[in-house]
Amino acid sequence: MFMADKKLPIAAVLPAICEALEQGDELVLEAPPGAGKTTTVPLALLDAPWRDGRKILVLEPRRVAARAAAERMAQLLGESVGETVGYSIRLERKTSRATVIEVVTEGILTRRLQQDPELSDTACVIFDEFHERNIHSDLGLGLCLQSRELFRETPLKLLVMSATLDGASVASLLGDASLLRSEGRSFPVEMVYDRALKPDERLEERLPCLVLRALEENTGDVLVFLPGQREIRAVQSALRDRVDAGTALLPLHGGVPPKEQQQAIAPLPAGGPFQRKVVLATDIAETSLTIEGVNTVVDCGLARKPKFDPRTGMTRLATERISRASATQRAGRAGRLAPGRCYRLWGETLQAQLVPHAEPEILQADLAPLVLQLLQWGVADPAELEWLDTPPASASAQALALLQELGVASGEQLTPHGEQVAALPAHPRLAHMLVIGAQAGFAGEAAQLAAFLGERNPLGGGADIHFALEVIDNTRHCERQHQGWLRRVQAQAKQYAGMLKDIRKLEAATVTQVQSVGFLLASAYPDRIARLREGSRHQYLLANGRAAKLADRDALAGTEWLAVGEIGGIAGQREDRIFAASALDPELFETALAELLHEDEIVAWQQGRMVAEARRHIGRIILSSRPLRNLDQAHKTRALVNYIREQGLQLLPWTDSLRQWRARVALVRATTGDTCWPDLSDAALLRELESWLGPFLGDVKSLADLKRVDLQGALQALLPWPLPQQLGELAPQRLQVPSGSSIAIDYCQSPPVLEVKLQEMFGCRQTPTVVNGKVKLLVHLLSPARRPLQITQDLEGFWNGSYQDVKKDMKGRYPKHPWPDNPWEAQATRFTK
Repeated sequence: MFMADKKLPIAAVLPAICEALEQGDELVLEAPPGAGKTTTVPLALLDAPWRDGRKILVLEPRRVAARAAAERMAQLLGESVGETVGYSIRLERKTSRATVIEVVTEGILTRRLQQDPELSDTACVIFDEFHERNIHSDLGLGLCLQSRELFRETPLKLLVMSATLDGASVASLLGDASLLRSEGRSFPVEMVYDRALKPDERLEERLPCLVLRALEENTGDVLVFLPGQREIRAVQSALRDRVDAGTALLPLHGGVPPKEQQQAIAPLPAGGPFQRKVVLATDIAETSLTIEGVNTVVDCGLARKPKFDPRTGMTRLATERISRASATQRAGRAGRLAPGRCYRLWGETLQAQLVPHAEPEILQADLAPLVLQLLQWGVADPAELEWLDTPPASASAQALALLQELGVASGEQLTPHGEQVAALPAHPRLAHMLVIGAQAGFAGEAAQLAAFLGERNPLGGGADIHFALEVIDNTRHCERQHQGWLRRVQAQAKQYAGMLKDIRKLEAATVTQVQSVGFLLASAYPDRIARLREGSRHQYLLANGRAAKLADRDALAGTEWLAVGEIGGIAGQREDRIFAASALDPELFETALAELLHEDEIVAWQQGRMVAEARRHIGRIILSSRPLRNLDQAHKTRALVNYIREQGLQLLPWTDSLRQWRARVALVRATTGDTCWPDLSDAALLRELESWLGPFLGDVKSLADLKRVDLQGALQALLPWPLPQQLGELAPQRLQVPSGSSIAIDYCQSPPVLEVKLQEMFGCRQTPTVVNGKVKLLVHLLSPARRPLQITQDLEGFWNGSYQDVKKDMKGRYPKHPWPDNPWEAQATRFTK
């Protein structure tokens, strides 16, 4: 039987955890970092009677954390990994028939569920570090909930563990699950605020100074948080000659080989050459891992996250400020074992401005992988599952459109090709490319490309992807610092190639070896096919309509056609940067890529003129065009109507009189509720343009002609007899006031406005109305200089009240105009005395 370390804070709630899962099937556990939940809770459930010989799956959001958690649990049992405790992550698995607790990354769970929706060999699924809100954890939890409801005969117990989380929301999602909280074991951490980076300062130049200060002012090990691998390498290089010989500089991120990851996590060996270590880590070290010996944290306050831009259909890596919750988590790493200190590369004012929590990945990610998983599961609408945050409908629709474009889905169902794609553990674009590549006889090239594009590229060497492929193929030297990356990519490529062995080559394939890489990239990213702009060597137009460019001296500069695999840029910029691409042979548009070539007849107004062409195009890239002759009037009218609908009704020759007429009709319709009066709103007019405006557009050949259209005739034709006569009675254009003047009513304001000199309304008790007395006018009583003295819908109240104050103020200013003491009996006039 496993005996938990009683010094761990989690030990105090272990009995309550076991009891809650004995009596129910759901539990939410909140426990701060350092409480011991990741390695202690699964072991405490080993002897639970409800397990009945079945497994406990522990989900970790990162491979490093999954491996470390399994190794620590095995160590606590006095065993090797792969016995009672094992793990399964991408490219690596250590389990056996004896394995009861299996630590997996979250993508592994969704694939297990697809293969066995019942999860028949599993008694409990533990979602660790759920506060990170990884898209796979959200999906995994949703699938588990539906699996229990539809497929399980025996309950599947669900335990959601988190360091910082709105536990009540998760408990509600799980059907009012029990909620337990464990106190953490933390010591006070002193905050040291430094000034934030200036706009012209580079992080890798400034941060090393703060790290050196932390080493000088403290004893023990230092954990440094950086946004990504590039900054880690730069800071490591800057510190290498500035720290003493007894200080080890150890990187920690997902790309570091397992052996080196363990060196960063574990205590320094006694008697070794190093007495201290500086661990340079991404946010991987924020909550998932315990790094021994750290009592000082240096936090740059930044993290690099993927952001999907639905406007461009591309995912960008964005470096952004961390949330307040993340800042708290990072600082807490300094107070695990003793009082510590956290150096922050920002001031206290900025600290107060940090957002409370990071936005969940599911609300900002590329949803193509998620939608593919749902279609394979048999769910067309994400709302059919239960979520903490439902995937945005627009992003889901865009993801489905991509799957349909790739031939993975037809309507809302997977095609036979889609079934093959869904079986591969890769992004749908890359999985599609793998299947297409195998069918064309280039399985090896496709496997290498998919493995390369699935990892961040550290090599440099320009945008030509052949440079990296030669490194992966061992025909080009790989530098020592990239050997870990190379081993991972080669292992992934080997795994992909093994999965493609059963896919038959199609005899109709017409792609040569020279064309293969461009063909494969264009198959995966048809929206990123690029053509060189005329007169340029670096500027390209993408098939999705975006602009992109190569670096000035890139070897691919001047290549007319490119298939682009990796592209990036800054949100809001009109031009993107091409990072990985291959030359593309345009002859493929007539053969292997013929499905991407479209021929359309375009009859449309563009930039103020009629365009009538037959076009052959790849997305927004026009290959050729020829003018269309002898167009009938219906085509021309339809094109013009579509242009007006796109640009708006302001293109039409509106006059003040027409605007007033339209507002009068709208007022009568809204007030009476009589639908015989036409709907003249913008939305209604735009919707019915063809019927009411189309017959008046016959002579329009330019925008100038459009300004001469008989808009009055077109609109008034919408008002059949006797409505024009009734309109004059219900909403007259002008109103005769007591002075005898006929004053125009402004119906474009709400309520309609009557502007009239105050003296012309003497003796008028009742506020004027329209639409049979149902609508009171808003009367602007004007001074002799025609400035408002009073705005009212209660004339009687004005004469009885504030008129006397107005009279006192105005009588001396305008002595030639009448200001009687009794306005009721005074003669209304538009003249002076």
